[in-house]
Amino acid sequence: MKLNIIGAGHVGQVLGHLLSKLAGWEVQNVCNRTLHSSEQAVAFIGSGRPVANWHDLHHADITLLSVADDQIIPCCDLLARRYLDPDCLIFHCSGALPSHVMASARACGSMLASVHPIRSFADPAEVLTHFNGTFCGVEGDAAALACLQPALHAIGARCVVIDPNAKTLYHAAAVFACNYLNTLVDMALQTYVASGISEAQAKELAQPLIQQTLNNIFRLGPAQSLSGPVARGDWATVERQHQAVTAWNPAFGQIYRLFAEQTTQLAARKKLS
Repeated sequence: MKLNIIGAGHVGQVLGHLLSKLAGWEVQNVCNRTLHSSEQAVAFIGSGRPVANWHDLHHADITLLSVADDQIIPCCDLLARRYLDPDCLIFHCSGALPSHVMASARACGSMLASVHPIRSFADPAEVLTHFNGTFCGVEGDAAALACLQPALHAIGARCVVIDPNAKTLYHAAAVFACNYLNTLVDMALQTYVASGISEAQAKELAQPLIQQTLNNIFRLGPAQSLSGPVARGDWATVERQHQAVTAWNPAFGQIYRLFAEQTTQLAARKKLS
């Protein structure tokens, strides 16, 4: 299988490397916005020809669009006008958009799919060595998935077929679990610092607490692992904390109140179970 990668950022680079080394695919062209960026991607992938111009693309059996979500449709439209053939396979890596947004490719007779690796790609070199066992949400044409899934299994992915009509909620779940967790931890660290603790010590205090909480959540479940003032029904402490946080940072105070409301519902589930 000859593979072209359009928009080889962290995700495209990791998938390109793994698919070429473990699934036997041939990375043909790697196209980013600049030739330098394409060259860097090729160096990471370990194969392929760097290009920065659509006119330099060669035809491929499979095209991976690992561009930003808002670029998937325009990139696909351009590819459809230039070089997509019937029976080609094109897939994107968006967790939020269904594969059928690439309507122009379907009009050319191409097969469509989406492959969304459910993990953080902040450090692609680290992901490369620990990709085995990574869940990937997949959806698309049956023929496309029949081609993609064996290759994904070869690189160690665990495929989960998802509903394309529910992808926005599916992706929002990942955002809660990953991106917003980053924000929540940052808020906790900022609040520690506001209380007079150094940033370095704040990290030392937060890390074991966060890790122990995560361990308990996945061992016992969110409700059963819940502790703290809301779980105890200590509403006076909750109110004092809300006032203190609001006085220091009104935006954080609003978030604290919303979390207290949601945590109250979680605590009720704990009591019922």
